[in-house]
Amino acid sequence: MSFYYHQWLAKICILPAVLAGLKIGSDSVVGKTFFSWPHQVSIGKNCILESYINFRYDGVWNPGPSIVIDDNVYIGANSEFNICSDIYIGKDALIASGCKFIDHNHGYRSISTPIRLQPPDVSAIRIANNVWLGTNVIVLKGVKIGYGAIVAAGSVVTKSIPSMEIWGGVPAKKISIRKDEDINNHMRMSGTF
Repeated sequence: MSFYYHQWLAKICILPAVLAGLKIGSDSVVGKTFFSWPHQVSIGKNCILESYINFRYDGVWNPGPSIVIDDNVYIGANSEFNICSDIYIGKDALIASGCKFIDHNHGYRSISTPIRLQPPDVSAIRIANNVWLGTNVIVLKGVKIGYGAIVAAGSVVTKSIPSMEIWGGVPAKKISIRKDEDINNHMRMSGTF
């Protein structure tokens, strides 16, 4: 079967989500995917999202979107977005299969109230432009990953990563720095944070 047939089939499979408020930019291809609240998800132009991605917005109905994926992003199969607040993924990001994004923890401050009944500890996640996450990376609440950063497969990211750094491990730690003669020019032109 041709690539164009698969593009057409993917568009038919997500039609109910689009009717429920999912926003998809032109020339984006989305495989078979789960959306708990489709209106909470916005996908930019020229994106490729493989099958079995789980977009779970935890909570009652709120106006969206809270899960924003910018242009030219690739997200591999079996990735999961478990979001209470919001997440932004910048342009040209590469997210390998099995990555997970969780912007909250269970509350546990009161010892007299069951953990499941306590309010969650929530903080947004930000992924800048041109970031590469290896397979099965877990990104936890409040993390910001800077422009051009790379995270090694299987890492658990618990704190923010500066631009152009390479991190890996559990918990993830700095391994190296990406070097480029024009690094300042790249960052200035991309408008990164």
